Amino acid sequence: MKRRELLAGLLAATTASALRAAEPNKTYRLAFLSSVADLSETGIYKPLFAELRRLGYVEGQNFVVGRFSAKGDASRYDTTIRDGVSSSPDVILITGTSDLVLRVKALVHSIPVVATMSDPVALGIANNFARPEGNITGISVDAGIEIWGKRLGLLLEAVPTASRVGYLFTELYWNSRAGDAARAAARKFSVTLVGSPMRALQEPEYLRVFDLLQREHADALLVNETGNHLDNRRLIVDLAERNRLPTLYAYREFVDIGGLMAYAIDRNNMFGQAARYIDLIFKGAKPGEIPIYQSDKYMTFINLKAAKTQGITIPASLVLRADEVIE
Repeated sequence: MKRRELLAGLLAATTASALRAAEPNKTYRLAFLSSVADLSETGIYKPLFAELRRLGYVEGQNFVVGRFSAKGDASRYDTTIRDGVSSSPDVILITGTSDLVLRVKALVHSIPVVATMSDPVALGIANNFARPEGNITGISVDAGIEIWGKRLGLLLEAVPTASRVGYLFTELYWNSRAGDAARAAARKFSVTLVGSPMRALQEPEYLRVFDLLQREHADALLVNETGNHLDNRRLIVDLAERNRLPTLYAYREFVDIGGLMAYAIDRNNMFGQAARYIDLIFKGAKPGEIPIYQSDKYMTFINLKAAKTQGITIPASLVLRADEVIE
């Protein structure tokens, strides 16, 4: 039995007896904490709020959402967390970066938490996937070490002459299993990774890293799924184009604004699952008994207009396999 099927069975078993009907006259309170700036219903979190509405939670009626963003500044994490806790939420939702989840784990011990994160076990956020045991559950966006082999393979299929590949990762990510996997993938494909982990997620640091990539003669680039890259997507796409770096991103929004390619998680699935976990906890389930869901559905997006601008010919076989092509 696959782990995802096992976790689904455990979820059904551990929550069925705990659930109660939603209370008709109760107002449910969610503290939405993120390192990402835009927490609106119309941006990247549209699938989350759409599923919450489908489940019966309507802002202004029976549902209050407090939105608290650190805006990519790690020095603001503790203040953001304190502001969220002071709103007296029934549930805290965390997105954007696993760094913020780690700070919440250190500071918040009684309020139920639903988080999107990389590998929660490797980071020490949860004891195991099947039964987290603490006050944090959620969705792991770490598809395993294979994801970096897949991403690098797609990039090299599009740009077979690349031999020095840059990376845009945070220090936490680079020093985790994900960084190990990226380095292992580079060895497998006989390419050299160049660059430097990011110390912050703000414009001066992006400029520093791209300047270093230019000096180290990078000829392609991988951008990981840290949520704050989305806040800076126009800057990143412009810098990649300016430095003539064919780039594979972790979100389709980069491709929509002129990025070359993305191998991206299905966020409709991910945020829909987050909404369903919030609903379970509102109805009485304990986060420590809710298995952490491993999101493993990924999609390939290619922008042929960007490829033409960059003088790149994407192999027809790769175009045919893509889930969506912008022409």
